[in-house]
Amino acid sequence: MTKIRVKLGNAEAEVEADPEHLREAIELIPEVAAKLPGPVREPVPEPRERTEAAAEVPEHAVALQFPVVALEKGDSLADVIEKFFGGQWGRERRKLSDVREALQSYGLNYPKQSVAVALLRLAKTTKLRRFKAEDGEYVYTSAGAVSAFMPAGGQVYGTLPATTQE
Repeated sequence: MTKIRVKLGNAEAEVEADPEHLREAIELIPEVAAKLPGPVREPVPEPRERTEAAAEVPEHAVALQFPVVALEKGDSLADVIEKFFGGQWGRERRKLSDVREALQSYGLNYPKQSVAVALLRLAKTTKLRRFKAEDGEYVYTSAGAVSAFMPAGGQVYGTLPATTQE
């Protein structure tokens, strides 16, 4: 069985189907989304071919999408966060609130403090980069991402130590 979750605001619906009926389930998403309570900011587009839809998505909208990862039953919070930052989603600057929203999109509701501690530990073990943004809030990126947003004199975890000059 394959599950597809649609979340608009505080409302959420799930469509479950066998792999052979997956296309039919995807076609149901706009119908299900239209029945969700609460204000809907934008109309839900009809499903299209993936390549066609990807070509029309504005760049700023891509940054708002949640990461797509395969979670396993035994994954710890740190494992899940590491998987999030291992993909394209993790190459952009992400705040604590972004990580919590991504976790919630997978039905994982962790306290803010738990997520903050996991992020800090991943940064200290150089699996993530951590630095203060212009607004003073910490942001995180993949340790493998080349970041043009690094502050000039701020504290950064997850970078290589400075080399000594001879």
